Amino acid sequence: MTELRWWLGSLAEIKLTAADSGGRMTIVDVTEPPGAEAPLHVHHREDEAFVVLEGHVTLEVGGASVVAGPGDVAYGPRDVPHRYVVGPDGCRMLFVCTPGGFEGLVRDMSEPASERALPPPPDGEPDYARIAAVAEAYGCELLG
Repeated sequence: MTELRWWLGSLAEIKLTAADSGGRMTIVDVTEPPGAEAPLHVHHREDEAFVVLEGHVTLEVGGASVVAGPGDVAYGPRDVPHRYVVGPDGCRMLFVCTPGGFEGLVRDMSEPASERALPPPPDGEPDYARIAAVAEAYGCELLG
C-alpha cells in the first residue's frame, strides 16, 4: 500500500520499502513543484536512479548536467554528489534506490500527507540542522 508523505515541499509516495523487497530496494514516487531544488548531496549507502514520469528536471551527477523529461532515466551512483532543479511546470519522478532503506530518510524528514497533493506552503524556513542530522543518520551528506 502506498504511503503518502509531505517531504520538503514535495509529495512523496512510498511505493516499495526495504521490508517489501527483502532489503534490496526502495521506490519513492516524488511530485515536485515548479522550480524545486534538491541541494548538492551524496548517498554513501545506496545507488539512486531517477525515472522522470512527468515534466522536466535538470539533474547534475558528478558535475555533469542533463535535462531529463518523461521517459528519461538518470543514474546517481553512491558516493557521487548529485542535485537537481525542477523545470517551470514541476515534475514527477521515481527515485529507485538500491539497497533498500531510503524510505526511512523520507519518513524522518517528512510528515504524513492528508491528501495526494503537494503540501501547503511552509510557515517558515526548514530546520536545516535537523535535515542534515537526519540525512547523516541515513548515510547521506549535504554538500551545499
